[in-house]
Amino acid sequence: MALVSAADMLKQAREGKYAVGAFNTNNLEWTKAILKGAQESNSPVMIQTSMGAAKYMGGYQMCVHMVEDLIESMNITVPVALHLDHGEYEDALKCIEIGYTSVMYDGSHHPFDKNIEEAKDVVAKAHAKGVSVECEVGSIGGEEDGIIGSGELADPAECKAMSDTGIDFLAAGIGNIHGSYPENWTGLNFERLGEIADVTDGKPLVLHGGSGIPLEQVQKAISLGVSKINVNTECQEVFAAATRKYIEEGKDLEGKGFDPRKLLAPGTEAVVELVKQRIEWFGSKDKA
Repeated sequence: MALVSAADMLKQAREGKYAVGAFNTNNLEWTKAILKGAQESNSPVMIQTSMGAAKYMGGYQMCVHMVEDLIESMNITVPVALHLDHGEYEDALKCIEIGYTSVMYDGSHHPFDKNIEEAKDVVAKAHAKGVSVECEVGSIGGEEDGIIGSGELADPAECKAMSDTGIDFLAAGIGNIHGSYPENWTGLNFERLGEIADVTDGKPLVLHGGSGIPLEQVQKAISLGVSKINVNTECQEVFAAATRKYIEEGKDLEGKGFDPRKLLAPGTEAVVELVKQRIEWFGSKDKA
């Protein structure tokens, strides 16, 4: 199956009161694991690359070819969107041109007027090529490719203005953060999420920083309109833990256990299992 826009899959998720998992990839193993987990769960999925991860993997064109080729070679039949996560303006435009089927333009660190102006331009160029667009209002806590947010709450009026630009889905700060959640985290602000949902006319909403949010909060957020949930840190954590266990048990010293295909296998399988578990959490199993 060819890569698809995320617009329809998230519209269906919003209407069906489930969410699609958007899993960041960092290498070949991650990409295979995400695809395998989605296929085994019969779930639509979004594979995301941050700007930094795409550069690490060899560039945006490399990422497009890798995902497209794996879909073919792995006989993937579930809908897959390739999405740019937290893209700067120029990066979003580049990804639209070279084959990404969805992009996030993140202008949340700019003055709001500039954020709106550039969002409108990204939407026009993306929709002309059938590419879906995500934008952000109210920066998400933590750090993502050098953009640092403290987890402030998005202004519903700004959310409405951004929604009205024609974007396909909206990321809004509701107390969520990137990375691991601190012990003193107070949880998601559902009152603000409800206010945002009320003024954005059924627009699919996006929950960034999905790693570490308790299941009950995830499911309540979905009930209030969240249709896309980003997961990255948890995949990194389980991959690292499984790889550490393999090495600490000395398996890399047994025979050809140092072969990267063997060395990276436990971590890769751990990502597959996490993807499948999160798909269960999000309610998208058998929604392909």
